[in-house]
Amino acid sequence: MFHLPMFTPEQVARVCENLEETGDIERLGRFLWSLQPTAAPGTTGEALLNRQESVMRARALVAFHGGNFEGLYQILQSHRFTRESHAKLQDLWLDAHYREAERLRGRPLGPVEKYRIRKKFPLPRTIWDGEQKTHCFKERTRSLLREWYLQDPYPNPSRKRHLAQATGLTPMQVGNWFKNRRQRDRAASAKNRLQQDPSHLPAEGSPQDHHRHPALRLASSSPSSSPPRPPVSPGTSDCSTEPRGTTPDISVSSDSEFDS
Repeated sequence: MFHLPMFTPEQVARVCENLEETGDIERLGRFLWSLQPTAAPGTTGEALLNRQESVMRARALVAFHGGNFEGLYQILQSHRFTRESHAKLQDLWLDAHYREAERLRGRPLGPVEKYRIRKKFPLPRTIWDGEQKTHCFKERTRSLLREWYLQDPYPNPSRKRHLAQATGLTPMQVGNWFKNRRQRDRAASAKNRLQQDPSHLPAEGSPQDHHRHPALRLASSSPSSSPPRPPVSPGTSDCSTEPRGTTPDISVSSDSEFDS
């Protein structure tokens, strides 16, 4: 059994960080339990440990994996965490609420049901910096993607990996974002050309008109309407099932939710 007098709060924090990195949650739980005699509620030892973010994050992880969701919520709401911990703790907050809802329903949740859970249980400001999200991607991420797109609409694999690291996305998400953005730009460009010079349009009902791309036919028949949205690559997003709102919409269950 470990005792706090044998460790400084900083040393306890480092042990928690190491065990968290290895993913050994069971050992992490035993280590935290061993500190109870000298870190009981209301003691000086507890106050010192509560100042260590690594310790509080470790307690949250142990509570989540132990199914103690009420304990998890209390930890996350009572301690203000730094931005570096936000992503992981947001995942714990949402996953815990998803699991509670699935337990009540007796079945997995669908995308719309998860959206409603996120609206019902918004992230506490202790683990959220208040930055609004735009349909899954943070505006900061979208701005960076747009800047790179203007420089190079066809990034090579090396640049995709670099941009993925800079945005926190995966290389596949980055690649799909660029692909869908190019599709939308091509559709918009085609519509603009047709509007500027309608003489290039085949007569309606002619064989050429029949074989035109549906997007071009729609653009010529409804000049004032918005260009149709090209099909999104398979597996790139399930965010379209959720209405947009002013509260942050954060998804944690998919590696490929995004919009451009």
